[in-house]
Amino acid sequence: MRILGITIPDNKRLEIALTYLYGVGRSRAKEILATAGLDFGKKPKDLNVAEENAIRKVVEAYKIEGDLKRQVSGNIKRLKDVKAYRGIRHLRGLPTRGQRTKTNSRTRRGNTRKTMGTGRRAVEKK
Repeated sequence: MRILGITIPDNKRLEIALTYLYGVGRSRAKEILATAGLDFGKKPKDLNVAEENAIRKVVEAYKIEGDLKRQVSGNIKRLKDVKAYRGIRHLRGLPTRGQRTKTNSRTRRGNTRKTMGTGRRAVEKK
């Protein structure tokens, strides 16, 4: 089953399979299925054409995938353009939500660790 160009896995429950779409989490997946009138535990391979179309119709009402990605990148670009604090953090590749950077923040800054001090262990004195 494909929705908006994304292949939904056939062997997972619909509730989980819909989360493969960008912008659809567990709660929105449940909301989509409730609106379409389908069982959460049903699997995509067991759906008939009418049920697939019902899901597609409900999903298209939300802003997901390409539109949502464009909106998010536009928001970040706007923050950079107005030189907001968060925009500057995005430009420099640092955490934007107030986390400390003396230690941690490896995901955001990359895994290149710089050695502090002499780079070798202190020699024991006798």
